[in-house]
Amino acid sequence: MSDWIDIKAGAQAYQHIQEKQLTADDIGLLLGASGGPKWFVLQGIDRWMFGDFFKNNDKPLNTLGTSAGAWRFAALGQQDPVAASDLFCQLYSTQTYSEKPDRAEITREAKILLDKYISDKAVEEILGQSAFRHHFIVARCRGWTASESRRQLVGLLNSAVANGISRRWLGRFYERVIFHHPDSDAAFTRDWNDLPTTRVALSQENFQPAILATGSIPLVLDGVKDIPGAPKGIYRDGGVTDYHFDLDFSNVDGLVLYPHFNRDVIPGWFDKRLTWRRTTGKKWPNVIFISPSEAFIKSLPYGKIPDRTDFANLDAETRMNYWRKAIDAGRRMGDQLQDWVENGTLREKVKLWTP
Repeated sequence: MSDWIDIKAGAQAYQHIQEKQLTADDIGLLLGASGGPKWFVLQGIDRWMFGDFFKNNDKPLNTLGTSAGAWRFAALGQQDPVAASDLFCQLYSTQTYSEKPDRAEITREAKILLDKYISDKAVEEILGQSAFRHHFIVARCRGWTASESRRQLVGLLNSAVANGISRRWLGRFYERVIFHHPDSDAAFTRDWNDLPTTRVALSQENFQPAILATGSIPLVLDGVKDIPGAPKGIYRDGGVTDYHFDLDFSNVDGLVLYPHFNRDVIPGWFDKRLTWRRTTGKKWPNVIFISPSEAFIKSLPYGKIPDRTDFANLDAETRMNYWRKAIDAGRRMGDQLQDWVENGTLREKVKLWTP
């Protein structure tokens, strides 16, 4: 039988698994990255985690997501998180647009999806419980990056140049805003000073605007203006500052579980082509990193994981068929992870994450 997933762990997490295996209560933080439809291959893992693994955990679980990662985790805390995850997957994978959709159309469709997936009632359920404490990152724009005109492109180009010199220079263009569950003090984020960072408690009024903002890709969707309870301004995709994360998780109470669709960890949106800038296990001793194996990726149609270019490169019927097959294939990843955890073979499969 092929291994559909690869698992590597920082030194602390690796030692824990070797000595004690892994239980839900060992996990203090669940991570979810930006990446649009790439997350489809992780839905099988999500269904297992949301339905069985974290069902009876004895301590609150923190989640941290940007863009699609935050949207995925919004299923947690709803009355039936597996059904909510399935709904999000179904709504997202069957989205269609006109032949040449503009920003207004894409923004409108995102709002329709949001209303169906995270209704006012769902927000009440999420905020009314504390077993799952959501945190998601949104980028508050500065200068021309806040514009909806052509100036935004100039602002993005300047951001990219500044980021290429130093990630800290990105703070001249964006402020990281962490929206968090009202029962969380977001203490594990207190040492994040690489960029200007603000923390805002989630509420019935700002949950939907904030989660819409964390998926509002620059130039693709409109920014979200003046989110209630947060500093005034234009807010965009959290992946701009924290695409796959390069943050200090040493203050997390427990291990960090990170199911990811990519074998590389790219810190920010502008780092995609900066191949020398990648996060390594050296900085994340308490992280358990799960990613698709090469065998899994080769088994998919076109030999790749779904991505946003499929909207342009494939007709709607072909794209939805391909995405459905990728989602179904991802169930193998979830089944295998469940088997390794429940049968005690995880310690044999995990590898020490070394730079």
